[in-house]
Amino acid sequence: MEYNVREKLTATNPFTFLLDGDAILSNTGFMYQITDTLFVGNIYEVEKPPAHIGAVLLVAEEFTPNAPAGVIYERIPFKEFGEARPASLDQAIEWIAQHHPDNRILVCCRAGMGRSVSVVMAYLCCVQNMAYPDVFQLMMTRRPGACPLPNIQTTIKQVHQLRQARSTQS
Repeated sequence: MEYNVREKLTATNPFTFLLDGDAILSNTGFMYQITDTLFVGNIYEVEKPPAHIGAVLLVAEEFTPNAPAGVIYERIPFKEFGEARPASLDQAIEWIAQHHPDNRILVCCRAGMGRSVSVVMAYLCCVQNMAYPDVFQLMMTRRPGACPLPNIQTTIKQVHQLRQARSTQS
């Protein structure tokens, strides 16, 4: 289901929990700096990123906010708590690689803990050629509470192999 984070959904079934996006996200109102130029953040940072951010990548499938003004913007949806599809992860890595040299990039999902973290980890492994254990340690240090997607290390390996095969063919 797609919805605007500022809407409150109502339930007609008494066993359905009501979702208040403002209440859920109110405790995560700031982004985390992972490297000098890569940041992870939550859905609130998407529409109004800080002035030093030049590009925003939204990786939450359940949100379709307005594109932020004055920055490069893309939305590549990933399912929350699900395994990342290699094609989507490759697309997100490629988008970051295209915009990274000239911009500080903010990668956002609902809470800035899972999907955004996983995409940045994949970028650091596949483009910056960092070892997964080093990237994992960096992420856990820079983003307390980070919770990468299930089997992300395996998916990163698959994407890395795909990217290597593509580069040898060109």
